[in-house]
Amino acid sequence: MHDLPKLFDLTGRVAVVTGGAGLLGAEFCRTLAQAGAAVVIADLNESATATLAEAICQEGQRALEVKVDVTSPESVQRMVEAALEAFGRLDILVNSAALDPKFDPEHQGRGDKGEGRGVSSPNSLTFEDYPLDLWDQALAVNLTGAFLCCQAAARPMLEQGNGVMVNLSSIYGLAAPDQRMYQHPGQPPQYKPAYYPVTKAGILGLTQYLAAYYAGKNIRVNALSPGGVYNGHDDEFVKAYSARAVLGRMAEKDEMNGALLFLVSDASKYMTGANLVVDGGWTTW
Repeated sequence: MHDLPKLFDLTGRVAVVTGGAGLLGAEFCRTLAQAGAAVVIADLNESATATLAEAICQEGQRALEVKVDVTSPESVQRMVEAALEAFGRLDILVNSAALDPKFDPEHQGRGDKGEGRGVSSPNSLTFEDYPLDLWDQALAVNLTGAFLCCQAAARPMLEQGNGVMVNLSSIYGLAAPDQRMYQHPGQPPQYKPAYYPVTKAGILGLTQYLAAYYAGKNIRVNALSPGGVYNGHDDEFVKAYSARAVLGRMAEKDEMNGALLFLVSDASKYMTGANLVVDGGWTTW
């Protein structure tokens, strides 16, 4: 009989989390640190990354902040080197960095990537008019970024003879967005853009490829596909989304932590090439 707490214990391991200052990324960093890992919080947002690292360290755990641009091979390599220099090894990679079109109140009406195009938000762009440069940018971050991070992390993992990678996908990597959820009467139409489901489906392909590629190398690669996470969304959207979930609600931001810890720990040591869906039953209907 296994000692169950030991299966989830990450003491002595080192984890890199890209998008580590994001809504889910920050949760993942805290979870890994609480489980005993030294955590490298990698993100473009330097101030948020530093604040999170300081908070984790004040709680008696180990954390290091690193600025990273996941579209840059040089920046990604520096991220891995920083982890190795600070902690001597790299056991876990969590690819959480991604461009994700937001529909919560904080982002509504903001120009964001649509500034300078005469549009209030890129979410208002139809598929027929979606600009190639925005498509290319999203592929660079969401898919090529994961490719580069896995590539860089694999080198020290191969040298030490083990490692775990978890790539963040989405329910939209499994099913197309229901665009009706994003429409509000009396307001201009909005759309979840094509790049998001396309890149998240690509993440699943990359995950399976790497799992098979590293067969016999003691490197496991799995995906985690969250459902919609509540972040102050308006009541109309929450109602529409919740109606499609078997559990009848959106996820809270801490409800992916257990799944993430499972995937990176020895509790899942017989899993590779898998996709763990945590969506309240959204893809079940």
